Formats: sequence, C-alpha cells, structure tokens
Amino acid sequence: MSSGPSMETESPAARDGRAAQDPAETSAGAPTGSGADGDAESGTQLARRDDGRDPYQQLFNQLQDNAGRNGSTGAVPRMIDIRRQLTEFQLHYKFGMDEVLTKINVLREEFEHTRDYSPIEHVNYRLKSLDRILEKVDRYGCEPTLEGIRGAIRDIAGIRITCSFVSDAYWVAEMLCSQPDLRVVEVKDYIHRPKPNGYKSLHVIVQVPVFLSNRTEFVYVEVQIRTVAMDFWASLEHKIYYTYDGEVPDEILEELHDAAQKADALDRQMAEIRDRVTSLKEQAPTSGQGATGPTPDAQDRPDSGRWFPEAEASQAWRWEDIAAQASSSSGD
Repeated sequence: MSSGPSMETESPAARDGRAAQDPAETSAGAPTGSGADGDAESGTQLARRDDGRDPYQQLFNQLQDNAGRNGSTGAVPRMIDIRRQLTEFQLHYKFGMDEVLTKINVLREEFEHTRDYSPIEHVNYRLKSLDRILEKVDRYGCEPTLEGIRGAIRDIAGIRITCSFVSDAYWVAEMLCSQPDLRVVEVKDYIHRPKPNGYKSLHVIVQVPVFLSNRTEFVYVEVQIRTVAMDFWASLEHKIYYTYDGEVPDEILEELHDAAQKADALDRQMAEIRDRVTSLKEQAPTSGQGATGPTPDAQDRPDSGRWFPEAEASQAWRWEDIAAQASSSSGD
C-alpha cells in the first residue's frame, strides 16, 4: 500500500502529540509506489466503476432506503437519518480503535512503571474519512454498501506502534495479539519479507468486540508495528511518492531502496550495541515473557470463547503460533 497522509487525530492514550501517515493497507492490489502507508490522496472525484455506477450514489441510495424503512419521511428527516447512520458506522470503528489503544496504553504504562525499559516508543492512530473509504471501494470493486464496506475494508481504523528494535516489534505484537478478547484475522510480516521497494513493517488485522447499549459489534482494527528507522524511511518515501504524484524517477527509487537497506543495517547495528551492554541486554524481549514474568500456563489462561463464541478455546501466546493461526484461519 502506498504511503498515506498525516493521521487525522492523536489518541489520548498515545500521549505523543505526534502526527503520522496513514497505517498501511494489508490487502493485495494496493496502488503502485511504496505500498507502504495508506491510500493515495486524490483531489479529483472518484472514477466511476467499470459498470458505470458511482459508489457515492449507490451508498447514498442505500442510506436513503434505510431512512425510509426507519420511518423517516420528507427531505430533512431523511437527511438527519442518513447522518445518523454514517455517524453510527464511524463510531463503531472509533470505539474499536479506542479499545485497542487502551490495551496498548496498559502495556506501555506497565513497562514504564515496572521496568527500566519500554518497547513502545510512539503510538499514533487515525480513522479513514468517507472519501478515503469510497476510494478503496472503487479500487477494490466491493459493494458500496455499509455491509459490503464492513466486510471488505479492514483498515478503516488504524493504529501505528513505533519501537526501538526489531525484536521489540515482535514482542509487542505477541503481547497484544495473545490477549483473549482480540482475534487475529490477518498477519503480513513485511519485516521478515520486505516489499520489493524495501518497505518493512509488521501489519496485523485484529477484530475486537465493542459492547454497545443493545448489542455487541465485532470491529476490525489494523495495527502496524515498526522500528523508528523503518518509520523514518516510510515517512520519507511517503513524501517523495506524493511529490511526484506516484511517478517517482527510477534513480530516486533506487536510492530509496538503498536507504531501506541502510535503515535495516542501522536496526541491526543498534541491536548489536544493545546486546553488548549488559544492563540493556537484560531488558531485551523474550518470547512468551511479559513485563513482570512469563505468560501463564495453558490451564490458567482466559478462554477466548467467552468473547468469540465460534472461536477455538485455545489461545496462541507466542508470535510464531499467532501468525500461523491467523494464516490458517484466512486460508493463506
């Protein structure tokens, strides 16, 4: 996925006050360019689909029909109902994102108060605007209805976690994704398998239950986890990509790829320096280990089935198992 623009808001839980580009898409078929950090921004109207239908108009027609079924008559009541439907749609993603941000903030504060080291450096988040969502609807060819969008587009809510070291990124992913009230739906490990342009990051799509006043909604949230060096490269690539409107000269692409390799070398060098310093090495992450000790034995772990009734009772706690379980469930 290509680099995206600045995030629209900053989480109170993130406490960083720092803007960042859109979290990366995990789906195949993203626009050309970096494939790194978000949707391509366009100042023009959406192109119409091959069948001549306009996604905006189709979505509006569905909202109009829903308003009629809800008993709204007359232009003004219908417009109020349409606004309510869109607000409710966006709020569900905001609530889901808030749930995951709280989990991240709990991990961060636990480390800050119980250890001399926290693997989490920065946290940012954003919600896609309706324009961005419909751009993806048009590009992917999915049904431009609220139900179609919910099922096909899984990065409407996005969070980015920046860490100091590569091992920290996997450590944070393990601690977050092993929580029983999160379901890992998809994993894209671009750290282990970088994109052709050199982009590296860990992408995880999770599903989180959101408890509303009269029902429970299961909301998709995308979490990206990367090092400071990876984030710096992706931010620069993003700026270059949009400066050239996606048509980046070959020589600059080559330099970007070279810069990605140097960023990788920097990550490796800094990890080696950390490992040579005894006091820092003791803080290095260990799979299956939390801030204050190892994860509990299987019989002492909460059952994910209480949140996801159709899920298997067992819950993966190590990153290799989490990634394998996600790959198995997605059919990859």
